[in-house]
Amino acid sequence: MSTNPAAGDPLSVFRRLLTDEGQALLAKLRSYDPGRELAVATRLRRDHPAELVSAAIAQARLRQRAAAKFGAGDAARMYFTPDGVEQATRASVAAYRAGRFAALGVRSLADLCCGNGGDAIALARAGIEVLAVDRSPLACAVARANAGALGLSDLIEVRCADVTEVDASGFDAVFADPARRGGRGGRGRIFDPEAYSPPLSWAVEAARRAPLAALKVAPGIPHEAVPQDAAAQWISDGGDVKEAVLWFGAASRGAPRVRATLLPGPRTLDSAGLPDPPCGPVGRCLYEPDGAVIRAHLVAEVAERVGGRLIDPTIAYVTSDEYRPTPYATAYEITDTLPFNVKRLKALLRERGVGTLTVKKRGSAVEPEELRRKVKPSGPESATVFLTRVAGAPTMLLGHPLR
Repeated sequence: MSTNPAAGDPLSVFRRLLTDEGQALLAKLRSYDPGRELAVATRLRRDHPAELVSAAIAQARLRQRAAAKFGAGDAARMYFTPDGVEQATRASVAAYRAGRFAALGVRSLADLCCGNGGDAIALARAGIEVLAVDRSPLACAVARANAGALGLSDLIEVRCADVTEVDASGFDAVFADPARRGGRGGRGRIFDPEAYSPPLSWAVEAARRAPLAALKVAPGIPHEAVPQDAAAQWISDGGDVKEAVLWFGAASRGAPRVRATLLPGPRTLDSAGLPDPPCGPVGRCLYEPDGAVIRAHLVAEVAERVGGRLIDPTIAYVTSDEYRPTPYATAYEITDTLPFNVKRLKALLRERGVGTLTVKKRGSAVEPEELRRKVKPSGPESATVFLTRVAGAPTMLLGHPLR
């Protein structure tokens, strides 16, 4: 047992990972296999302190999780905290946002609530000098280590401080990413913007004081919570909605109030202020708008592009009689429109030899796995079934993707 009173302190333990001994341990764990963790830990503890071995294994585990966001190359050299991995921006999204800052002429930026430094890294790689601020000494130590590991220390200054007390007046821009976790024992997401840490209202005022600013918020933020002087942007990557960003100052002047950006690309759909599309019968094609488009309330803009209509006033599916490809929605050819009836669907799938069934739902209480168990698909063919409503009636739409 260690007699060092600081031995169990997370910051002290992390700093030991940066020593030669810690680095040697991490090098031995580059090919970390969770299935062999006990055997590896037992072997390493013969030559290294148990606490340091546990910290190195935890770091190896975090690096594997972070690879999905940062890429295997960067993640293998970086350092993380569990909360930092959870809240970190995916590298592709951070790079897109950093590129937009650079295109707007930003050369220096205050990154408030920097966490493990993922956004600061993307900004520095875009040639922007960054002051990265966080109130957590551990998060700051991790961010500083990451800047060094990736050769960006000259562009990233890390400061441990309460962001509400930082003077950002000398910077071209401000970026803030308030913490949005804390429920359910500190691990759950926070949905009330005023429960962010710091609250969204503080971040908005800080943004208004800057020449240009962006606030990262949860993609589920209600539209009515978006300040009138902000331009809101919803971003998806590979079809998954990742964040919403509120832009202020020079970034919002003359910009559409609402937009959706799809990565890779980028492809951006701006609000045209269109009224809700009309509703009508299901046609040959069904369009499933990207999640960022739906969050941004831009389904009408997609409907206009494809010459389509809604299948129900409360459902974000667009239909048309003629196929018009669009990057903002996935298109399907509909072969059958059926009232909701599991037995009838099962018989139809058996008749057509469908063994690979993709189940999508919108406006239905039926769970996809439950339906899949009931119909027991079997055969060489594939199909997609949509559980939804058409003109208020529970409906099943059967079809396949259009390429």
